[in-house]
Amino acid sequence: MKVLVLNTGSSSVKYQLFNMPEERVLCSGMVERIGSDEARIKHHSSKNNIDEKITITSHKDALELIVKILIDKDKGEVESVENIKAIGHRVVHGGHTYSSTVEMDSKVKSKIKELYNLAPLHNPSNLQGIEVAEAIFTQAKQAAVFDTAFHQTIPARAHKYAIPNSLYEENYMRLYGFHGTSHKYVSQEASRYLHNNKARIISIHLGNGCSITAVKDGKSIDHSLGFSPFNGLIMGTRSGDIDHSLIFYMVHTLNYKLEDVQHVLQSESGLLGLTGYSDLRDIEAEAAKGDPNCKLALDMKAYRIKKYIGSYIAAMNGLDCIVFTAGIGENSELIRKMVCTDLDTFGIDLDQSKNAALTQGISEINTTNSKVKILVIPTNEELEIARQTYELFSN
Repeated sequence: MKVLVLNTGSSSVKYQLFNMPEERVLCSGMVERIGSDEARIKHHSSKNNIDEKITITSHKDALELIVKILIDKDKGEVESVENIKAIGHRVVHGGHTYSSTVEMDSKVKSKIKELYNLAPLHNPSNLQGIEVAEAIFTQAKQAAVFDTAFHQTIPARAHKYAIPNSLYEENYMRLYGFHGTSHKYVSQEASRYLHNNKARIISIHLGNGCSITAVKDGKSIDHSLGFSPFNGLIMGTRSGDIDHSLIFYMVHTLNYKLEDVQHVLQSESGLLGLTGYSDLRDIEAEAAKGDPNCKLALDMKAYRIKKYIGSYIAAMNGLDCIVFTAGIGENSELIRKMVCTDLDTFGIDLDQSKNAALTQGISEINTTNSKVKILVIPTNEELEIARQTYELFSN
């Protein structure tokens, strides 16, 4: 079965086409920095390799370009769209309704739309990807794979907020957690690498959106993102943790409207608010030139991650492994170094020579004396989504 996986993010569309159940990748690629002057299309297969700067203003344009490449009569991987039998979509927020992968229908789409307010940067683009795919791949079955599903094992002591119980029981106001597909994949890979299914793992997913998860016995037991993908670590344009009295101050004293506060915290804050740049590559480059705002932003980002590491070590009564993953986690030697510096009291000791020269696949970057393994594991949300999509429809 040919399964196409679409991961439609806030500023990118990643895709992979699989032959299942062999898990053979026929092609893969991504459109990144959608809407910016630096938008690019990257595509790789045995027939065709593309890496070009393009003008892409919307997710719809990006998806249509991907389909054009897939069905190219000379270099494409399929003769027509009918050859693709199933499509798995990453969906950020499933609310309290979905704890597993489901087949797409009107009710599922309505629920995804209903949850826009909880994931305003992601669920709208997720749904757009679904609707464009349905219009193009009319014969394919479509599945929704929810980021929130992996975190359903978080116990009540961690997922409940100290607010009136009625808000929890009637309005489902609780910690949901996100990036679950990524955290599930890399924590399973780490457990296999360690030959320990009961390992205490801290999985650090660092991209434009960021999160950190405590994994014990293969299950998520705590997570930095909560009711929506706003809090926790410092992100590309999102603030992460703040004192919520700032919101009241902005409204009552500075005369912001609530919708304006929401826009500031989700679209004008984080690294962008600190530096004027939302992409860490730009910030590292400017910091190297001496820009004080960029240097401070890097320090703040690493410090916030370290605080969560310490709290999760306490929650799990120890630590066996730290995993860095996603775009920044896999590619930023500097952030990994800054995060792991001065954590020797926890038995965390980074080997900088290994950190600077990663191996293919899983890279172990700790010293031989480190009590805690430090791994860089390329995330493969697409493979995890393909597995779950195939399992759903093959049954």
